[in-house]
Amino acid sequence: MSLIEVKGLKKSFGDVKALDGIDLEVEEGEIVGVLGPNGAGKSTLIQILTGQMKSDAGTAEILGIDPSENPVEAREKMGILPEREDPPSFLTGSEYLDFVSDTRDTEIDKQAWIERLNMEGKMDSQTRNLSKGERQKLMITQAFFHDPEIVFIDEPLVNLDPVVQEEAKKVFKERRDNGGTVFLCTHVISLAEEVCDRVFFLKDGKITREITEVENLKEKFLEDQ
Repeated sequence: MSLIEVKGLKKSFGDVKALDGIDLEVEEGEIVGVLGPNGAGKSTLIQILTGQMKSDAGTAEILGIDPSENPVEAREKMGILPEREDPPSFLTGSEYLDFVSDTRDTEIDKQAWIERLNMEGKMDSQTRNLSKGERQKLMITQAFFHDPEIVFIDEPLVNLDPVVQEEAKKVFKERRDNGGTVFLCTHVISLAEEVCDRVFFLKDGKITREITEVENLKEKFLEDQ
């Protein structure tokens, strides 16, 4: 079953073509990566697929829903881990997770996530007083705790120390192994090679290649640039 179907997707900002006719499909139960340099259009693609931005042309369906026409319905069924986003600075970590739980109308096992991401002793601090890595841990939790069918991730390992990076990778893989789907945008070749089942190369707003065998991904990517 295709959870994501994108056909002819286009988006421009003035004279800049951020997306220039994107076609792709993502199946249930896989981690799919979109790999490209900064400015390739990765964040624009995720923002359209998650209903945060409308395309200029083309179509996109997520779980059979058009996110541009029904963004709230689409986001109810997904998790989103943006590249640059922090929890509200005036809430404590615990309060933020309570807020997310109420918004999703889904109970969260806070202690399990606190232990998993090594946040003991941090949850009663306002998030403004947490490190960037600690705030990113809260964002990872809010994206995955409700077992969404699909999670959209934009540069997921920003600000995380190596130990937590490895734990985050495990979270991504477990979601896939439990039947979920992960759509990952990154410029980090090693991350895409380690966690992805398939990879699309994105350059200047266009898909230039689909890779189904991710071994030696760096060499394949450099060939395409």
